[in-house]
Amino acid sequence: MTQRSNGITVAVGADHAGRVLQDAVCEAIAAAGHRPFVVTSEPTDPSVEYPDIARLVGAAIREGRATRGILICGSGAGMTVAANKLHGIRACVAHDTYTAHQMVEHDNVNVLALGARVVGPELAVEVVTAFALASFSGEERHLRRVAKVSELERMGR
Repeated sequence: MTQRSNGITVAVGADHAGRVLQDAVCEAIAAAGHRPFVVTSEPTDPSVEYPDIARLVGAAIREGRATRGILICGSGAGMTVAANKLHGIRACVAHDTYTAHQMVEHDNVNVLALGARVVGPELAVEVVTAFALASFSGEERHLRRVAKVSELERMGR
C-alpha cells in the first residue's frame, strides 16, 4: 500500500476557507518525515483566492522548491480545477485515505486538494499522511497511462 519515503518538501497553500486546516496539514507532513513549505503569505487576508494559491503551489513544484503540494479550500474542487490548468501539475481532491495513496501510486499525482468544509482536522491528517507516504509505483501500465495524460496536457496547450 504505502511506504515511507525519504523526506521531501511539500508546498502547502490555503485560501480563506482552507486556513482552518493549514496547521494540521503542516504537522501531518512533518510527522510523515517531510518538510512543509507554506506558500500562503497573508493568513488573515480574506481576499486570497484559490487560483492565486494554486499558482503559488504549482510554481513551487515546477521551480523545484517542492516535490509535491497540498491545496486547501472549502471543497477542494476549485483548487483541483485551478491546479490542473498548470503545466506539469496533476492534482486530485481526496477525502479518504485510499484515494490519497492510490492517486500517487497509480496516477503519479503531485498535488492533493482538500476541502476544509468537507473534512475535519482528524480526517485531514489521515488523508495527508496517506498522500505523503505514498510513492509512484513505476509499473509499466501506470507509466503508460501517465504518459497518455501528459500527451493530453500537450494537446491542450
